[in-house]
Amino acid sequence: MTATLTDVRAVLPDDGTAGTLVGRVWDPAVAGPSVVAVRADGVVDLSARFPTMRALTEHADPAGAVAAATGPVLGSIEELLANSDPDVRDPARPWLLSPIDLHVVKAAGVTFPVSMLERIIEERARGEKDAALDIRSQITAVLGGELDTLVPGSPEAMRLKAALIERGLWSQYLEVGIGPDAEVFTKAPVLATVGTGVDVGVHPGSEWNNPEPELVLVVSSRGEVVGATLGNDVNLRDVEGRSALLLGKAKDNNASAAVGPFVRLFDATYGIDDVRTAVVTLTVDGADGFALAAASPLSAISRDPLDLVAQVVGDHHQYPDGFVLYLGTLFAPVEDRGAPGRGFTHHDDDVVRIAEPRLGALTNRVRATDRVEPWTFGIGALLENLSRRGSLS
Repeated sequence: MTATLTDVRAVLPDDGTAGTLVGRVWDPAVAGPSVVAVRADGVVDLSARFPTMRALTEHADPAGAVAAATGPVLGSIEELLANSDPDVRDPARPWLLSPIDLHVVKAAGVTFPVSMLERIIEERARGEKDAALDIRSQITAVLGGELDTLVPGSPEAMRLKAALIERGLWSQYLEVGIGPDAEVFTKAPVLATVGTGVDVGVHPGSEWNNPEPELVLVVSSRGEVVGATLGNDVNLRDVEGRSALLLGKAKDNNASAAVGPFVRLFDATYGIDDVRTAVVTLTVDGADGFALAAASPLSAISRDPLDLVAQVVGDHHQYPDGFVLYLGTLFAPVEDRGAPGRGFTHHDDDVVRIAEPRLGALTNRVRATDRVEPWTFGIGALLENLSRRGSLS
C-alpha cells in the first residue's frame, strides 16, 4: 500500500493524544484482540481491565476508567500502524483493528438533503448511471433549495410531500428524508468492521459505487452516546438503485464497513457539541491519477444526532451490548470519472481518506470484496479466545 495509509501524522487528531483515544489491537502474544488506550508514551494494553470494547463503553464513566487504567505498552502507534497493512504485515507483531467489537453496527440513511436527492436519482435511474445526469437536472429544477431548511416531520415537510405526490415525484427516499421516521438499518454483522490501513471492499459485480464518509457515534446499552469515531459506509449505487429491497446486498459485504482509526470517548476535551460542529472531509486518490475531495459538515444534517439515537434505542428496542451509528453523509459523488455524465465510481487501488480534526483520519485502499482479507474471527472465536485468556467471568 502507499505511505498515505501508514502516515501516523495523519491518523491522530489535531490535538494528538490530548483526548481519550481507545481502540483495538490484534496481539499475537494472546492470539486475539486487546482493547488499548492511545497515549503519548505508546499504545497501552487495557485488556486486563476491559476484555472487550463493549465492556469499556458500558462503564458508567468510560473516559474516567481509561484514565485510571494501566497496562503494558504493546508498541508505538507508528509501529502498529505500519504493521496493519496486510501486504507487509509481520504476524508475530501487533497491528491495529477496528476499534469496535460486540456493538451492533447501525447506519442512518438519507439524513442530508443532497444525498437524499442522489438516492432519488439512483431509484429513478434503476441503477443505470448513464441516466443520472438528466434525472438530476429534472429533479433539482422542481425542488430547488426547498429541502435545505425543512425539519423532517414538520407541517412544512408534510405540505411539500403532498405537493410532490401531486406532481408524481414522491419517493420512498423523500419519505425517510423529510418524514417523521428516519431510515436506520443494520450495516454489518457484529465483529465484521475493518479498521484503518487495510483494504475496504466493493462487490466485484458493482459498476457504480462510492465511499460514504461519515461520523459514527458509539452508544451504550443505556442509550448514552459515549464517544465518536469515523466511518466509511461503502455503497453500491447500482444495486440499491435497482431496488431499495437490495439494501442489504448494497451495504453488507466483506470489508464494506470501515470504522476508526480510534474511538474518542467523551470527556472534558470532546463532547456531543463537537460532533454537531464536525466537518468530515474525504479524499480519493486513484492509481490512475484521479483525485477527488469533498466535505460533509454535520451542521447540514436534517436530524440532530441525538434524535437519530433516540429513534434506534428506547422502550421500543434495546441493545444490551450497545451499538455504533453511522450518521449519514452529505457527500454526493457527481464528478465524472471517465465518460461525461457517468459520474464517479471506484477503481481498484483507490485510496480513500476520511478525516475530521478532532477524530483523526481513517484511510483504506479499495479492492473487490473477493480480494480483501476474508472475515474469519467472529463471535464464537472471540469467546473461545477470551476463555483461554481467563477473561470471561
